[in-house]
Amino acid sequence: MAETRGSIIVSGKIAIVGAGPSGCYLAQALLKSRPDLQVDLIDALPVPFGLARYGVAADHQGTKAVTRQFSRIFERQGARFFGNLRIGRDVPLEQLRAAYDATVLAAGLSADRRLNIPGEDLPGVHGSAKLTRALNEHPQAVSLPDLGSHPVILGNGNVALDLLRLMCKTPAELDGSDLGPGPTAWLAANRIERLTIVGRSPAAHAKFDPVMVRELGKLSNVSIEVEKFAPSDDPDTQKRQQALTDIDGHGEGPVRVVFRFGLQPTAIEGVDRVTGLAVEGTGGRDVIKATSIITAIGFASAGDLGREALLSGGALPDGKLDDGLYGAGWFRHGPRGTIAQSRSDAQATAAMILKELSIDPARVGNEIFAGLPELIDFAGWQRIDAAEQALAAPSRCRRKFTSTDDLLHAARQRD
Repeated sequence: MAETRGSIIVSGKIAIVGAGPSGCYLAQALLKSRPDLQVDLIDALPVPFGLARYGVAADHQGTKAVTRQFSRIFERQGARFFGNLRIGRDVPLEQLRAAYDATVLAAGLSADRRLNIPGEDLPGVHGSAKLTRALNEHPQAVSLPDLGSHPVILGNGNVALDLLRLMCKTPAELDGSDLGPGPTAWLAANRIERLTIVGRSPAAHAKFDPVMVRELGKLSNVSIEVEKFAPSDDPDTQKRQQALTDIDGHGEGPVRVVFRFGLQPTAIEGVDRVTGLAVEGTGGRDVIKATSIITAIGFASAGDLGREALLSGGALPDGKLDDGLYGAGWFRHGPRGTIAQSRSDAQATAAMILKELSIDPARVGNEIFAGLPELIDFAGWQRIDAAEQALAAPSRCRRKFTSTDDLLHAARQRD
């Protein structure tokens, strides 16, 4: 007997591994074109939304609000969520592929890209991905480190600016965020005197959003200095450069923020711990004093479904890895683009999948998950969500559960 969803007869099964923005946008596009499909979103965590929950800065709740749109995919369009399920550990990828008409890998990239320079493994060097997950209280996050009085951020993208902004905010400026008690206490205990943000490219090639730069001009705890740069004739570049010019000289706060550009890191100096970042620029060699270094130069794959291993056979540019197997989002094209931009990418991927989709009624779909312990469905996530919001302090919008055990416990609680 054919499976039904309401009045719709389900006629095809698609698995999406990764319930972050790319996976959710892809499910949305697939179901909009083909409401008869069964689309299952699978995540290793007990919670959906990936980067929107654990990658977006705690004080950017407007960006995190996209999760309300993603919730409608499960509530109204019929997608299903299978959380706390790791493909490659709980279910082999080949078994998943055999059960579905199409399988999409959209698990993103969670590791930090390496600099590959001497001294990179010294204590005091931290990747932005690890630090961002810790600030967002990811259940597998590392402890927040001591940054000292002179941290250096290496990178000129939005991730670098997110970290800079959070590290310089006063407690009052964090009101309305979802920053937890641990990260809040960590920020309050910071003793930063000078924070240097170093770009390897000239200012004309910096990748940050001008809006993100202008946010720094609202901070009360900083004094900002922007190193002089050559003007550009390109209109988009001029917008970024004007934003930098607008914040140059802002503030008289105790934390001095210095922007520098066009400096190539050659080594991280120190014996038992970081003491400086050696760089080469047009003015020659320089060593920037550093009590810690945060690298924000991009992301790489990690986990059971390593992107490099899967792409070693040579994926097609459109993201097709094999017959019935596709890559989406950052997993497909690398770490570029915003959450909003991933929507158009998902629509193109959905169109390709639907064009090639071959439906086999014998495929069992999510029946292969039967008997697996501790699976979390969307109703379980809704119980987690409600509990986190109920636990929020007056100045916060939620208080996240910080361990997998606590998330699972909250998901099991029923009225």
